Amino acid sequence: MGRPATLLEGLCGHALSLGAQSIEVECKDGGEWVFAKGGTGIRIANYPSSSADAKELRGNLYAAAKKPVRTVVAGRVYILKVGVTESFGEDAFAVSINPAPKLDPSVAPAFTAKQGQYLAFIYNYTKIHQQAPAELDLERYFRVSPPAIHDMIKTLERNGLIERTPGKARSIHLLVQPEHLPRLE
Repeated sequence: MGRPATLLEGLCGHALSLGAQSIEVECKDGGEWVFAKGGTGIRIANYPSSSADAKELRGNLYAAAKKPVRTVVAGRVYILKVGVTESFGEDAFAVSINPAPKLDPSVAPAFTAKQGQYLAFIYNYTKIHQQAPAELDLERYFRVSPPAIHDMIKTLERNGLIERTPGKARSIHLLVQPEHLPRLE
């Protein structure tokens, strides 16, 4: 599935793999300490406060405190919500890792015109070929680079419009009802 978009997303993915539902980040002893929480706290990372990783993590945390982050871990979409508290004169962070709610099939989901074209292509290709398209099929149809296709697929997945099975080819499954899709151009 590739590298997580941010250090925070990677740490949350690691915490989920350990069975935790949240993480906490504290600044103490000259470092940023990261704990997976779920019953007991397990330390999963420690970065020196002056390091680039610590600065990136703090930037990720402050941004997510303003606006929750949607991320995909092991093929499931999660929402990361960050709370900020003060601990001994430093900010401490509590990050909840919650499964994203599924789309309501009776309501048309929001997506851009370009995303709608990708969704319509996935629907039509699957209907004709009885299997989901490969990224190469999308690349040929839309005439864009492989990284552009991959980024779009990750965006559609993160927005809950499709789901995939990690490590399985042609596993794109459309989560949008056909009546909510635009006409393929």
